[in-house]
Amino acid sequence: MSGFTVAIVGRPNVGKSTFFNRLLEQRKAIVDDVSGVTRDRQYGVAEWIGKTFNLIDTGGFVPDSEDVFEREIRKQVLIAVEEANALIFMVDSATGITLLDEAMAEVLRRTTKPVFLAVNKVDNSDRLLEATEFYSLGFDEIFFLSSMSGSGTGELLDAVCALIPDDQPEDGEEGLPKFAIIGQPNVGKSSLLNALIGQERTIVSDIAGTTRDTIHTRYTLFQKDFVLIDTAGIRRKTKVHEDLEFYSVIRAIKAMDEADVCLLMLDASNGITAQDLNIFSLAVKKGKGIVVLVNKWDLLEKETNTAKTYEKELKERLAPFTDLPILFISVIDKTRIFRAVEAALEVYDNRQRKIPTSELNEVMLKAVESYHPPVVRGHPLKIKYITQLPTPVPSFAFFCNFPDDVKQPYKNYLENKLRESFQFTGVPLRLFFRKK
Repeated sequence: MSGFTVAIVGRPNVGKSTFFNRLLEQRKAIVDDVSGVTRDRQYGVAEWIGKTFNLIDTGGFVPDSEDVFEREIRKQVLIAVEEANALIFMVDSATGITLLDEAMAEVLRRTTKPVFLAVNKVDNSDRLLEATEFYSLGFDEIFFLSSMSGSGTGELLDAVCALIPDDQPEDGEEGLPKFAIIGQPNVGKSSLLNALIGQERTIVSDIAGTTRDTIHTRYTLFQKDFVLIDTAGIRRKTKVHEDLEFYSVIRAIKAMDEADVCLLMLDASNGITAQDLNIFSLAVKKGKGIVVLVNKWDLLEKETNTAKTYEKELKERLAPFTDLPILFISVIDKTRIFRAVEAALEVYDNRQRKIPTSELNEVMLKAVESYHPPVVRGHPLKIKYITQLPTPVPSFAFFCNFPDDVKQPYKNYLENKLRESFQFTGVPLRLFFRKK
């Protein structure tokens, strides 16, 4: 999967979230007519003409005073400009060019990155005529569209996808397992890296967000050889919590694209937050191996069964994907941190695992025998043959007579059987149903 990142920028209320939802085909961002409803930064993976890219919706802020407003928005645009590979600058044809649009255009004209000007709410010929005033903003790539109806979005997406390279260049670390340490600011990602390597490679401080970039570190101790990618927030931007989150998220997404296995670090005292779940489900969607590390376990008051109870509650939040290692660690005391590396290497091996077709059929056809799929319109649903596909993420094709009628509960049953019979802990599986 390419690590190409596209950010949607623009003042509040021009339809960024509606456009974002259309591309992701889900109502993920809150869409409302009140300015600044998108408080949550939104991010996801979009797909068009066989190419995938990371999509980020920079929301509108609602600061207390008018003058802060422009400054905050400008700051957000600057972050997006710095971090994304391409930008979609959205404006509203119904209101015409505003001062905020002009201020933003001024920032965007200075960047060398591709900027696509998307004039939204162009849903009739009168609007199209009025929308030509946006040429005066001085961008070459201008698209007239309606994010509500979807008209005109295809042309814009074609232009964006033309920039995405078909294959990623290989690097010298090719063939080595890559592990990304991801998680909220200040959960101890850099400390973990330092504890493993035994040297102060990254600056560690108690201020959230002191790591500036993703850092690649080759690890060659104890007969193990892999690459650690440390991701984090941003130095010197500590005053603004919102920006910090935004940075960390883009960084985590980029690191995830490069990694084979993600070590998701949580703070034991905070548990798992909505942001963590977002990052977790993104890693699952990208088919990455996952190990969950609960850090600062030494600081928690223990009663009997604490770890057990904690793990049970965690798995309830992470469901349906619960077949993954959860380790309770303390980076400060170096408790179980090498076990974390071993778990990551095991998950890496699981992700590479190829099951011989004969073995796969022997096990899985028995599983189908012992629990038959439901009958479809009076006909029995028959699974004849199973094979593993040659993909980076373990994927299996089940050949059957009614592939479109296999329901989710039965898919879950088959996935659980695959997990029971073959070692796939920590790895998302993909099941496809095809006609023989």
